[in-house]
Amino acid sequence: MTGERRLLLKLGLSFFIFGLINNVLYVIILSAALDLVPPSTPKGIIAFCNITPGLIANFGWSYILRGKIGYTRRIVGCSLLSFTGMLAVALHESLLSRLLGICLASFSSGLGSITYVQLSTTYSPAAIGGHSIGRVQRIPLATLCSMTFSYWSSGTGAAGLFGAFLWWKLRGLGVETGIGISSVLPFVLPFTYFVLLPAPAAFLNPTASIAYSALPLDDTEIPTNDTSEGSSLLENEYKSESIFLTTADKLRLLRPMVSKYMLPLFCVYLYEYTINQGIAPTLLYPVPSPERYSLLSKIIHSVRDYYPLWQLVYQITVFISRSTISLGIPPVPVRLLPLPAVVQFAILITLAYESAFGIFSEDYEGRSIVFVFVLISIEGICGGLSYVNVFYRINQERPNPSNVENKELEKQAREFKIGSLAFSDGCGILLASLLAMPTEIELCKLQVARGKLLCQGL
Repeated sequence: MTGERRLLLKLGLSFFIFGLINNVLYVIILSAALDLVPPSTPKGIIAFCNITPGLIANFGWSYILRGKIGYTRRIVGCSLLSFTGMLAVALHESLLSRLLGICLASFSSGLGSITYVQLSTTYSPAAIGGHSIGRVQRIPLATLCSMTFSYWSSGTGAAGLFGAFLWWKLRGLGVETGIGISSVLPFVLPFTYFVLLPAPAAFLNPTASIAYSALPLDDTEIPTNDTSEGSSLLENEYKSESIFLTTADKLRLLRPMVSKYMLPLFCVYLYEYTINQGIAPTLLYPVPSPERYSLLSKIIHSVRDYYPLWQLVYQITVFISRSTISLGIPPVPVRLLPLPAVVQFAILITLAYESAFGIFSEDYEGRSIVFVFVLISIEGICGGLSYVNVFYRINQERPNPSNVENKELEKQAREFKIGSLAFSDGCGILLASLLAMPTEIELCKLQVARGKLLCQGL
């Protein structure tokens, strides 16, 4: 394996692990919601505590804090915070203590998300930065091989499958043991950062043969500029500490992003989480009989199996679509970035109508099940495509070198732009969690009004 391929493999694997582990605790907590709170407690409180602190972290660290980013401090701090939060959930039975632990883990996950996507901007040239979000680097044909990786976006997609499967295996051990075992997962992140992730300097000259070097333990800032002039290194470092984006700078950078990137991402998350949390729980049908539906009867054994099935379909399709760029599929053109949100809105309306009134006759529940299966698959594909393409496009944006007056400010601008995107999808999830509960209640009422009582039996 050549040095270039080895570096790309380590880079790809590192960002896949970052996406997987940073998001997996979020999935585990949602999967364990039924086991974490008393039966009389609304399960929506788990979703709220699992979302809101992360949203606060996204806003505070992207929009309020200024200056250079200390990646080492952030990654180590997030890992310790996640570990502490999960231990609080595992070792305390009181509802307040568990909710506090969930909030700590959520805050850590939210801060971790913007940290890792910002970290991807420190890799030069621009193709390498995009690679860590989900871009495939094809090795020249002379090597007789091409490499495809699932990076950050693929890792976040895989987190849904891995987290649900892991809790399914650990659930039998009880909350204390199951969550306790899960609490060690965050320590994989600093290990990957220090041991596996190549330093950005290794990619500064892609034509040169550079030996792999892991990130040093005392590296609190990721260097992206050429500091070969040793005599001015300390002077440049001192000056860069006093350089930061002002609020006016951030607003100027934010304005063109709102309609181009943030609004499509916000709408996608709003629609898909409203579907998943408010509509999907009401998409219930009689259990298929083996005589009429031999395949469906092997998958669905009770009415309670429908909602986990829809979630599984969604997670699989999200994972596949978030890996599309990594699999060599060209990115979506910028002008088409709003399209996934438009499609998801149409799916939301269609599924809401199917839940409330029914599109097919109740004598043919097989048609309804297949119809819902297809729509939720498209929903997951649209959600994953929107996520990976929005982050890929923003990471590929580079200013004209002739217009760059200060390299440190340009570096901070790239980090701010990609980090600020997390706030838009967080807002979409939060709003969807508030809309989902009344949506589910009203759809169930409409079903009961037409004589379909399945939603009342859950």
